[in-house]
Parts: sequence; C-alpha cells; structure tokens
Amino acid sequence: MKNLILDVDTGIDDAFALLFAARHPEINLLGVTCVDGNTSLPKVIKNTMKVLDAAGAKAIPVAAGATRPLIDEPRYAEMVHGEDGLGDLGTPDSQRALDSRPAVILLRDLIEESSAPVTLVPLAPLTNIALFLRSFPETAKKVERIVLMGGSAAGGNATATAEFNVWHDPEAAAIVFNSGVPITMYGLDVFMKPLVTQKHADALMAKPEACSQFAGKLISNFIKQMGPEVTLGDYGAVLTALKPELSTRESLALVVDTTFGPNRGQTAVDRRSFFERDDAHTHAPRVDVCLDIQTDVYRELWLETIQG
Repeated sequence: MKNLILDVDTGIDDAFALLFAARHPEINLLGVTCVDGNTSLPKVIKNTMKVLDAAGAKAIPVAAGATRPLIDEPRYAEMVHGEDGLGDLGTPDSQRALDSRPAVILLRDLIEESSAPVTLVPLAPLTNIALFLRSFPETAKKVERIVLMGGSAAGGNATATAEFNVWHDPEAAAIVFNSGVPITMYGLDVFMKPLVTQKHADALMAKPEACSQFAGKLISNFIKQMGPEVTLGDYGAVLTALKPELSTRESLALVVDTTFGPNRGQTAVDRRSFFERDDAHTHAPRVDVCLDIQTDVYRELWLETIQG
C-alpha cells in the first residue's frame, strides 16, 4: 500500500488523477490539498469535492491552500478546462466539508501522523508545496519522495519553453526543486502519451457505475474541446509514484528560470555529459526526469481502475 497526498488545481486531468488515486486498491490516499492554478481556488475546491464524490471516495480530508502564486498574478486555463474548470458538466455540488486546517498544516499533520513513508504528488503549480517545505523543514525531511506533474526536458505549452504548472509559479518550483527532497518530474515529455478517445468514453458511459459514467462524460467533453484524442495527463504522475518501474527515468541537473524574460518558468534540464557542463549546472539539483512510459499499460490500468 502506497501512502499518497495529492496537491491539485482540479481541472479535467486532475480529475482523472483523483479518480484513480481514490479507487486504486494499492493507494492509501491520505488527503488532498487545493491550490490556485487551472482555475480559482474556490472552483478548485468545489471541483475536487465533486470528483471525490464521483469516485465514491471515503471521507478524505481536503484543505484549501494558496489563492495565488508567490509573486505573479494568477493566470487560468478556462480555454482547456471550461468556465467551471471541470468541463462545464453541470455536476451537482458536493456536501463534503472542507477541512478547517490550511493546506500546509494538513500536509504537516498527515506526514507526522503517518507510521509509513508518505509520497507527495503535486499535480498543480507548486505554491502549496513550496510554502510547506519552507514552513516545516523538519517534517519535509520525512517525505519519501515528491512525484510532480510539471516541467519539461523539451519545449513548453504555456510558452515556447515553459510548462504551465511551473510557469504559473516559477519561484515556488525553484524552492521545491532545490529542497533536497528526492523528486521525480513527470513533465511534458510524457504528459501527452496516455491518450483516450470517444470509444473509451462511450465504453465508460455504458457502465452503470457513477464513477465510470462521470469519467466517460469528462472524456467526451474534453474531446469536444480539444480534438479526437485527449490525454489522461496528470494521472500519469500518480501511476509513476505507485509503479515507477513502468517509466524510464534519468537523473539530470535542473534549473528553473525565475527571470522575467521570455524563458520564465522553463525547467532547463541539462542532458550534456559531465565534461560538457558549465559550472552553473554542475551544482544544480538532480531530478529523476521521466523520459518515457509504457503508454498502453498506463491507459489500461486507468481504465481498469475506473471501471473496477
């Protein structure tokens, strides 16, 4: 059993990840923290509760975190996730109660109270995680690993060079990558690989279970927005945390660009040999960067878990 805490800015691909984490029998989902990102924090919280309801999840604590990046103004992605951040499905609001603790306090408490190692899986801008690491450095030492969706060893999507989650809060990302906690980066290099189609959506919607129907509707709406194939996206980071053997990773030096220029938010991943490196990258933190995944296995495990 793997103890996970998810940090989310629940849009559609976060929903895919939450559904899987809440339903997989080998995952003990200790809690969920919410952060401004794909949409505003109030919508993120509302969406997270809806997804946990659809998953039939137990009473998992959900906490509110940062309402904006450390320095920049928020920049949302309604063009991808819809006005409500969850595909505008019109899903009824949840009756789940928000935990009274701020996100950083919930993170501290869950990690301190756990008798087994805990892995953090941030699927959003890293504002909450950076604040937690800086607020509770002794507790941070107890984190087994951070497996995050963010960054890229190639190009970007928010800009030509920057991936959205890191671009949304580069300063927070720099804090996390330099924290000393072991990190796996599940970035744009693999993010788009596990794809689903309308055929998968129809098969899910044909099932009687609420979770399966909800997932099928999410995929179907996502396809209307984005095209005939859509990625399961953030979910891949959850599976990588659970089963790292299904991915190909390389330990590489990484620097986050926090300057206010055209490359702001870039994760500059150094893939040169030792003898080609300059001093700036020689001392950069090393991160396990996912460069490939077993794509069909990733897709099938998600479908099996949602329908199971």
